[in-house]
Amino acid sequence: FPKGRSSSLMIRVIRGARTQGEERGVIQRECAAIRAQFRQADNGTRSHNLAKLLYVHMLGYPAHFGQMECVRLIASPRYNEKRVGYLGAMMLLDEKQDASLLITNSIKNDLSHSSQYVQSLALCTLGCMGSAEMCRDLAPEIDRLLRASNSYIKKKAALCAVHIVRKVPELGELFTPASRSLLSEKNHGVLHGAVVLITELCERNPETLEQFRKAVPELVQIMKGLVMSGYSPEHNVAGISDPFLQVRILRLLRILGRNNETASDAVNDLLAQVATNTDSSKTAGSAVLYETVLTVMDIKSESGLRVLAVNILGRFLLNNDRNIRYISMTSLQKIVQTDHNAVQRHRGTIVDCLKDQDASVKRRALELSLALVSAVNIRSLMKELLLFLSSCPPELRAHTTSGIFNAAERYAPSQRWHIDTILHVLTTAGGDVRDETVPNLIQLITTATELHCYTVHKLYRALIADISVQSLVQVACWCIGEYGDLLLRGECEETEPVQVAEDDVLDALETVLQSHMSSPATRGFALTATMKLSTRITHNVDRIRSIVSIYGSCIDVELQQRAVEYNALFKKYDHMRAAVLERMPVIDKSSPGHTNGESAGGSIKEMEPTKRTQEVFSYLDMKYRLDAPLDHVTRPGKTLGPNYRLFMTFVSHSHPPQSVQLQMKAPSGDVIPAHGLGQVTQTVLLNNPNKVSLKMRVRVCYTSQDFVCQDTVQIDSFPSPAW
Repeated sequence: FPKGRSSSLMIRVIRGARTQGEERGVIQRECAAIRAQFRQADNGTRSHNLAKLLYVHMLGYPAHFGQMECVRLIASPRYNEKRVGYLGAMMLLDEKQDASLLITNSIKNDLSHSSQYVQSLALCTLGCMGSAEMCRDLAPEIDRLLRASNSYIKKKAALCAVHIVRKVPELGELFTPASRSLLSEKNHGVLHGAVVLITELCERNPETLEQFRKAVPELVQIMKGLVMSGYSPEHNVAGISDPFLQVRILRLLRILGRNNETASDAVNDLLAQVATNTDSSKTAGSAVLYETVLTVMDIKSESGLRVLAVNILGRFLLNNDRNIRYISMTSLQKIVQTDHNAVQRHRGTIVDCLKDQDASVKRRALELSLALVSAVNIRSLMKELLLFLSSCPPELRAHTTSGIFNAAERYAPSQRWHIDTILHVLTTAGGDVRDETVPNLIQLITTATELHCYTVHKLYRALIADISVQSLVQVACWCIGEYGDLLLRGECEETEPVQVAEDDVLDALETVLQSHMSSPATRGFALTATMKLSTRITHNVDRIRSIVSIYGSCIDVELQQRAVEYNALFKKYDHMRAAVLERMPVIDKSSPGHTNGESAGGSIKEMEPTKRTQEVFSYLDMKYRLDAPLDHVTRPGKTLGPNYRLFMTFVSHSHPPQSVQLQMKAPSGDVIPAHGLGQVTQTVLLNNPNKVSLKMRVRVCYTSQDFVCQDTVQIDSFPSPAW
């Protein structure tokens, strides 16, 4: 560009660039011309060139070479040059730049300038980019200006003092006396700056907070004057008198009234007055009411006032502005724990927000709906949540299922309702459930003894309908394996009886085993279920033996190992098969952590699954197995021979909890000599990092001189180092 070309022409050419490369070329040529003119003597265009450079900086291009020019212009006696120089300092300098120290003396001089506008430039610049060192040097000057008679300067000085307190908190004591006196000002700008400064001082120093609690009546009077004042064109915003100052005063009153009975009592009447006299139809009024609600909930307010605050948030839920609905639900989320009944009154409106098109509003409505679930409304509210689950966005599905499971576990009115709800969730969004859902549901089904027939029929129908949902298929396979005899019996009082043949059940399990949709874990469930059915059916044992034999050469190592072990039960250990494949034992409902939504002692406590006491015997079906002929053995309750010890090997049919790991070494032999002449030992390594309670249920089964003996015993006296 030629020298002296106007800023408007430069902007027009830059905007006219058709490509980024063309724009970059224009900027480079202009910056070169600006550099050249900076090196020349004062020709009256310095401020003009710096202004153009600031525009270049706003576009994101390097402009650091203009820093020293800012220092020169600030020191100029001309107001127009000072103005551009200070603007450049605020944009191009910060406390990391050495050049910022060079303007400290200029700022100090300008703070004492005869022109209020020059003083204003210095105050704005110091309040924007002043370093800690500059703040320490110039703090006395700011304190002096806080006491000036000029309102224009005092409001600028108050905001500059806020920056200084944030940079150097220990300087707050310097400004405390002056800031207290500013509350008597009539000018709204000065009052606004004073309230912001006092808020900053109170948040940073508890002693200062105590001092300013004495000013609560004065702040209340200022606020009442704003609420009850008539129309004032100078401060009116959409019918609200200076909503910016009202919001600032409410925030300060919230800080002063927090955890203080006296200050809270002095504020209660004012808050009620603001809540009932502020029009919420405009955004300005909504802002004041929202700040009022936050203040009511944060101080020691009266119960009636808290209900009024919740009702205000309830009205916000009906607002057409999504931002207002969002902040309303965010606030209600914080309140629901302390004022649950008050929030419950707006449950219908909150549930309606689940249908909102805005994703953030929908997420907040979900979180609030889950927080509102109680023993009283569990049935009705769960219907709404299940309906939402069927159509909710994919990113919310996992959170929804998790929340439904937690609510059902805490407040389930019955075990059947609990099981039906979880099965509905698995059918709707089985791919998005937590990993622990399968074992938790299995545990629930196990404890619901009277519902075994109902559950196995329902799960069988679900398996026939769809095998794509892995979690549902796993639970169905487990249930069919455990309670297949109840399914084949075809009698069930809880549901419509369905006659199921043995081949039908085996066909369903084989479909799962052969499906490409089945994961290795799911195939493992299906194979184990097939094996367990060998003791629950009468005519198709050979077919089961054939299925197990086929998977003995499966490419999946885990499935292959299971099949080989199960095949051994058909051959060498066939006499033990019925005992090994018995049903899993029922977990004691009274054990810690197994509440299923029922309360103990009238109180409901939420327990995290990771903290529950887990019992080893609920996951392991361990058996004594001794095949050597014995002349004398010792059994619990019966002594067949003196001074004998019985050691065992184990067969595991399901997985132990992830927090407990069991490793078994090879036994020292498979023959126990008679007459106490020797013993067989086996080392069992147990890893129990979470120190959960340990119990083990074992069964001894042996043959001695054609006499078959079997017994069960529970071990719950593990040494303390194990847990």
